[in-house]
Amino acid sequence: MTKDKKKLRAQVKSRWYYIFWGTATFAVCAGQLFVGSGFRRMAESFEKVLDAPIQLDFGIPRRHRMVVPDHDWEEEGMWHPTDPPQRIY
Repeated sequence: MTKDKKKLRAQVKSRWYYIFWGTATFAVCAGQLFVGSGFRRMAESFEKVLDAPIQLDFGIPRRHRMVVPDHDWEEEGMWHPTDPPQRIY
C-alpha cells in the first residue's frame, strides 16, 4: 500500500461507529426532552401553589369563652383548673 492509500483508509469509519454515535446522540436528545418536560410540569405545579391563597394557622382556635371563676384568686394554695376550680391541697 502506498502512503496515500493508508491515509485514506484511516479516515474510513466502520458501520458500527456511526450506529454507536447516532444512538448516543438520540439518547442524549431524548433525555434532554424528558428532563425538560419534567421541569415544565414542576414549574406549572409550583405556580399553582403560589397562586393559591396562603392561610396562616396560629394555633388551636377557641370555641368557647374562657370561664373566669367568681371567687377571689388571691387565696393561697393550688387550684385545679376545672369549672368551678377545686383546691388541690
